[in-house]
Amino acid sequence: MKKFMNEDFLLQTETAQKLYHQHAEKQPIIDYHCHIIPSMVAEDYQFRSLTEIWLGGDHYKWRAMRANGIDERYCTGKKTSDWEKFEKWAETVPYTMRNPLYHWTHLELKTGFGVKKLLSPRTAREIYEECTAKLQTPEYSARNLMRKYKVETICTTDDPVDSLEHHIKTRNDGFEIKMLPTWRPDKAMAVENPTAFRSYVETLSNVSNISISSFDDLIAALRKRQEFFAEQGCKLSDHGIEEFFAEDYTDDEIKEIFNRVYGGEELSYWDILKFKSAMLVIFAEMNWEKGWTQQFHYGAIRNNNTRLFNQIGADTGFDSIGTFLTAKAMSKFLDTLDKQNKLAKTIIYNLNPADNEMVATMIGNFQDGSVAGKIQFGSGWWFLDQKEGIEKQINTLSVLGLLSRFVGMLTDSRSFLSYPRHEYFRRILCNLIGSDVENGCLPEDELDFLGQMVENISYYNAKNFFLF
Repeated sequence: MKKFMNEDFLLQTETAQKLYHQHAEKQPIIDYHCHIIPSMVAEDYQFRSLTEIWLGGDHYKWRAMRANGIDERYCTGKKTSDWEKFEKWAETVPYTMRNPLYHWTHLELKTGFGVKKLLSPRTAREIYEECTAKLQTPEYSARNLMRKYKVETICTTDDPVDSLEHHIKTRNDGFEIKMLPTWRPDKAMAVENPTAFRSYVETLSNVSNISISSFDDLIAALRKRQEFFAEQGCKLSDHGIEEFFAEDYTDDEIKEIFNRVYGGEELSYWDILKFKSAMLVIFAEMNWEKGWTQQFHYGAIRNNNTRLFNQIGADTGFDSIGTFLTAKAMSKFLDTLDKQNKLAKTIIYNLNPADNEMVATMIGNFQDGSVAGKIQFGSGWWFLDQKEGIEKQINTLSVLGLLSRFVGMLTDSRSFLSYPRHEYFRRILCNLIGSDVENGCLPEDELDFLGQMVENISYYNAKNFFLF
C-alpha cells in the first residue's frame, strides 16, 4: 500500500515514476492562461494569511463549503475573520475525499509550505499559524512564490480597456519571469444589456482616444487597443463564450444593429446572435493578422443562482456545465476563417466532457501542416481539471489526434498556490504513458522518445507553439 502524497503520488508503475522524476518534474512552468491579479506581481504582494492566499476568490472551495453546510459568511463574508473562514474550510476538507480539492489542498501544503500533515479540525490551528507565519517572510512574496515553483512565463487575462500598467511596471523592474497580457474582448460583443454595452463602449472610446459613434469606429478603437497589447508582449487572445456563433449576416445589418443597441434599444435574440457572430469572426481575423494564438472557452452556464448573484456577484461559485448543440456552428466558424486563409493557431476548451470526441475530431478538420498541432484540443478546463477529466482529455486526444503535439496544462487560477496543478497534470500524464508501456501497449525500447514526449507536453511544446 502506497503512502498518501509521497514522492510517487499517482505514479502507479516503475516506468511512470521514471518518466516523471527524470523528465517531467524538472521542467519549468509556462502558465499560458491564468487569472493572476497583475498588480500583485507588480507590487510583489505579501499575503496577510493562509486564508487570503487560499480562500480569497476561490469558488471551488466555496462550493464545497456550501455543500458541507457552511454558512455563506464563512465563504464570502466581509466581516468574518480570516481564522474563522479557515477553520470552516479545515472542517470541510475531510469531507472532500475523492474531490480534486482534497488532492490540491495537500499538494499545495506540501509543495508550498513543506507541510505534510493532513488538514482537519484537529490540525487546523497548527497549519494555519505555521503557513501564515511563513507568508509574512520575503520568501513567500508573490514573486518569490512564482520563483519557488520554477515559473518561466504567465499570461494573465485582460480586457482591451485595461491599462496594462502592472505588466509594464513588472517588466521595467527587471523581474525575470515574463508576465504577458492576454486579450479578452468579451465585453465588446456583449450586446444583451444595452446600458452596460454603451457604458463599455464609452470607456473604450476614452482609453483609445477614438470617438465611437458607429460600428466602424468600434472596430477602429479595438484595433488600436490590440496594437497596444501587442506592444506589451501579448501573444494570445481568449474568448469566453457560451457557445460558438455562426449566424449569417451582412455588414449593413451589423452596422444597423450596433446603432440600435448603442442607442439603448433591446435587441432580438437573432440580432444578438448575428452581432456576436460578426464580432467573433472579426476578432479571429485580428488574431490571425497579429500572429496570435486564439483560445475559446465554451460551454458554461453562468450565474444560475439569481438570489446569490444579486447578493455577492459573479464568479462566486454558481456556474455549471451547459449542454449546447454547437458542433455545426463551430465547424462553420472555423471553416469561414480557413476559406480566407485567416485561421490563426487555435485552442478549444469544452466544459462538457460529452463534447470531448467532437472537439478532438473537429480540430483534425483544420490542421493544415503549417504548424505542428495548429488547432489544439485544450486541457481539462474548470470542472474537468481533475484526475478523471484530465485522463479523459488525454485519452481522447491520444486516440483521435496527436498527444505528442499537445501544449499541455495551465492553472486557469488567480491563486499563487495553484502552480502544483501543473505537477498534478504531469503525474497523471506520466502514469498513463507508464501504464501503457508496462502493459505492452507502447514499446519499452522507445523510453527515450517517450521521455522527450513528456518533456515536450510539460514545457517545450508550449514554449515553441506560443513563441515565448
